[in-house]
Amino acid sequence: MTTKLYIKTYGCQMNEYDSDKMADVLHACEGMTQIDRPEGADIILFNTCSIREKAEEKVFSDLGRARALKLLNPNLLIGVGGCVASQEGEAIVKRAPYVDVVFGPQTLHRLPQLIAARRASGKPQVDISFPEIEKFDYLPAAQTTHGTAFVSIMEGCSKYCTFCVVPYTRGEEVSRPFEDVMREVESLTAQGVGEITLLGQNVNAYQGATEDGDTVDFAFLLQAIAAQPLVQRLRYTTSHPREMSQRLIGVYANTPKLAGHLHLPVQSGSDRVLAAMKRGYTVLEYKSVVRRLRAARPDIAIASDFIVGFPGETEADFEATMRLIDEVAYDASFSFIFSPRPGTPAAEMADNTPQEVKLARLHRLQARINELEQQYSRAMVGTVQRVVVENLSRKNAAELAGRTDNNRIVNFAGSPGMLGRFVEVRITAVSGHTLRGEAITLA
Repeated sequence: MTTKLYIKTYGCQMNEYDSDKMADVLHACEGMTQIDRPEGADIILFNTCSIREKAEEKVFSDLGRARALKLLNPNLLIGVGGCVASQEGEAIVKRAPYVDVVFGPQTLHRLPQLIAARRASGKPQVDISFPEIEKFDYLPAAQTTHGTAFVSIMEGCSKYCTFCVVPYTRGEEVSRPFEDVMREVESLTAQGVGEITLLGQNVNAYQGATEDGDTVDFAFLLQAIAAQPLVQRLRYTTSHPREMSQRLIGVYANTPKLAGHLHLPVQSGSDRVLAAMKRGYTVLEYKSVVRRLRAARPDIAIASDFIVGFPGETEADFEATMRLIDEVAYDASFSFIFSPRPGTPAAEMADNTPQEVKLARLHRLQARINELEQQYSRAMVGTVQRVVVENLSRKNAAELAGRTDNNRIVNFAGSPGMLGRFVEVRITAVSGHTLRGEAITLA
């Protein structure tokens, strides 16, 4: 009888990638098949994220619902992975003793052994260690039926921004060996993948060892992947301004396969706040990076992250952020009100700004970003865009949804045979945060 697996993923694209790998590992080892609902599952896994406030409470709320299913099926196994697992460890089992396995982002490859040990001993199993890059040596070959795929190239972060838990939950930066990444890319393109997205907390800090004892940087890796004839488009996320080298910026000038879209988190437009965040750059240095990027690729679309209401942020600090938004003219952003994460230096900082002031600032920032986003979208109407078809449209199953080079979603009429292919699409209208278009031809 086939074992049924349900995975709920919280948070970032790194977690989405890790969830896919959990499913791959358990399918290869135990023949498990993934289902879309927790009801009827033999194993339920929660792949957690601790970036946002109250993340732990959301996990324990979901665990409560899973416990009800376990009362109906005592053989049901429940696991908690990801960053909350890494942060809380044994405390999860103490608070929710019905949890069977707890594992971190670096130990997901050990899931079959943890599950087997739980079954054999009858005791919960916890492994939240940091065995560097070991997990990639134990993951089965990537399988996909889509035209796009993620490839994780490094783990962890060594920047220790004062607001961030990632160094504590995923460990310090460790890069995958160069040939290891290239083999995964070649495997995916052989299955028909045309667009590759490279993943890491700070991908542009990549320093990959080669089999002959050298080390290559992120610029070299991008060029090596782009040189693969079956790779049609290349993206990456997330990057750090401190690691945006001139060599990397130069890749935008001479590598057409590298998408003309960059997510470059700035967090604040105030030097005082950036220093308190321990970001390691000034506003002037950040703007210099943007200026050089646009010199290399004039039409590049730049998105960012903003934290509003960081402890001690004044009205003048916030106005500096708004000026930076206008100066850079961002294409899109992810923006949040500061939420203190346990164990981080920022959680101990005095925070005297009223919540209603923070909310008003956030709404103003988001409104300005939305205005800029609409300007960019309207300018695309009438143009022809090369789109990779990712899915059926969410609102109309008779239509397709694809992604442009500058990371816009376009809905258009087309046949399911176009899924996973590149299509030339003429943009006809703007619809909210997406575009509408009409297919012209396969690209």
